[in-house]
Amino acid sequence: MNEHTDIDGRFAQGWGGLAPNGVHVNVLLARRGTRTAASITTAFTSPRPGFTPVLASIGADQPSYVTVNPPTVILSKTEATKGIHETVTFGAAGVGISQGVLDAVAEDLLVADQESIVFVSLWIDPAAENETAVKDAARAATSAAVREAVLGRPAEARQALVNDRDTLRHPFYNGD
Repeated sequence: MNEHTDIDGRFAQGWGGLAPNGVHVNVLLARRGTRTAASITTAFTSPRPGFTPVLASIGADQPSYVTVNPPTVILSKTEATKGIHETVTFGAAGVGISQGVLDAVAEDLLVADQESIVFVSLWIDPAAENETAVKDAARAATSAAVREAVLGRPAEARQALVNDRDTLRHPFYNGD
């Protein structure tokens, strides 16, 4: 066990790569047996058309799949349409998210056990076209989000956001 055991309910977000192959994730961490874990389990067991949660599983072929530990539930925020978007959502992003979670294990931020659960809400641009770029972006986004969820943001960065609150910007907001 590492020193980061109080992770239940910790949230963060991460971005990796560049459009159209960039990836945005929201991460929620939980400990088994908690209400947070129950909410993740509910999401996992409540699929709907186009938005099926998957358990991160890796292997050279389907018969050799193994579960990533800590168990990682992935839910796309955009409908996984047919063709390349479906491939990058369930293939490339799944591999990248798995790598990002395992990066956190390698950094001793998470433990590779069944006691922790990682929930990843995933956004991929429907125009994504490069599997390797999406995989790399998903890894970077997930690794950054898990790191922030476990360690938090530096006090200076949090204060800078408060100080700059009147001039905040967002790529989907073009107003004054």
